[in-house]
Amino acid sequence: MDHFFRRKRVGLLKPLLSLSLVFASFLMIHKLKLAEKDGVGVKHVRDAGWCGSDCFSFKKGTAKNNPKSSDSPVLNNDLDAQRVSNRTPASWDAQVLNCSEDASVRTKDWFKRLDPRFHQFVLHRHCRYFPMRINHPEKCAAGEAHLLMVVKSVIEQHDRREAVRKTWGQERTVDGKKIKTLFLLGSPTTGKDTKNLQKLIEYEDRIYGDILQWDFMDTFFNLTLKEVNFLKWFDIYCSGVQFIFKGDDDVFVNTHNLLELIGFKVEDQKEADVFVGDTISKAIPIRNRQSKYYIPKELFDKPYPPYVGGGGFLMSSQLARRLFVVSEDLELYPIDDVFLGMCLQKLHLSPEMHPGFRTFGITRRRVSPMNNEPCFYKNLIVVHKLSAQELLRMWSVVHNEALVCAKRTSLL
Repeated sequence: MDHFFRRKRVGLLKPLLSLSLVFASFLMIHKLKLAEKDGVGVKHVRDAGWCGSDCFSFKKGTAKNNPKSSDSPVLNNDLDAQRVSNRTPASWDAQVLNCSEDASVRTKDWFKRLDPRFHQFVLHRHCRYFPMRINHPEKCAAGEAHLLMVVKSVIEQHDRREAVRKTWGQERTVDGKKIKTLFLLGSPTTGKDTKNLQKLIEYEDRIYGDILQWDFMDTFFNLTLKEVNFLKWFDIYCSGVQFIFKGDDDVFVNTHNLLELIGFKVEDQKEADVFVGDTISKAIPIRNRQSKYYIPKELFDKPYPPYVGGGGFLMSSQLARRLFVVSEDLELYPIDDVFLGMCLQKLHLSPEMHPGFRTFGITRRRVSPMNNEPCFYKNLIVVHKLSAQELLRMWSVVHNEALVCAKRTSLL
């Protein structure tokens, strides 16, 4: 992975190489340990955990902030006055959590029939805001950012974060518009070497200063916690940001086309309710128990509202703050994409479908050569799903001046 860490500044080269090697070595050892456990029939308890390792004893003030910043950045008075939520605290206030299970749920008949894999989620569904392990309140404070790139990731996916930083997540100014980037992380799940993983992520953050981490376990069911905790964080610290792109760490984003789309919305004065992506309408809960997205009838038994694929979508800051307010009155749902659709429905809004967002790939047939055609990537906005190596390679090809494509296709 050394090629991920080549930097112009020689002073950063050694720590970056060190981080790469440490991550590679640790993950290799970790995989061997998992293989040994699987060999003797030890089960993995990935989704059973809810709270992070320190969440019952998290002490006030332990979140790691940039030392040059204060807990509460200076905000523009006019923008601050326009906040949708009048309850917004001055800084992150979820400092100590003692979130025990809701035992009353156990007496419900529907809970007794519920698939056991959903028990922990339902018993702790009232646990909403968590202490922060790593915070960067200064991220939006140094001048008004035009676009905030927010990327969902997990600790072990260091190579993906590096690829994003070198490509579409690179912080820069384009035509006077500032682009900032943040990665959203939870805590290592039960059964992993949590202390070493935590040290590695803290070291990575010291180098880049672009990680937000909360003290809940980084599991599939907890992805919705990333949504609600980020919305609250954004409402506190980012009143000056105009737009948010939110996506996964395995997507390709054509930032030029994304900024062009934003420009069209601003020009048409339609930015207030912007929520654009790969819209899924008339979907119903999946009842196949083998599916990652399986939902039992006891948990939800009606059609989903329109929602966007979580691989990548664009929303305005005005709408993000309204989503934060309505999200506080909704029960958490284990599929984060659908939960945001429920929040939009509460606001009597629907997401806008845009063909430039391909969160299932350019074509769903993964073996199709179309999925590797750079001219499609040049004309699209978001394409899911690429490995770190594929992202770096495609970014290089798409931005190569020697690439010759026909006129823009009808995909946009």
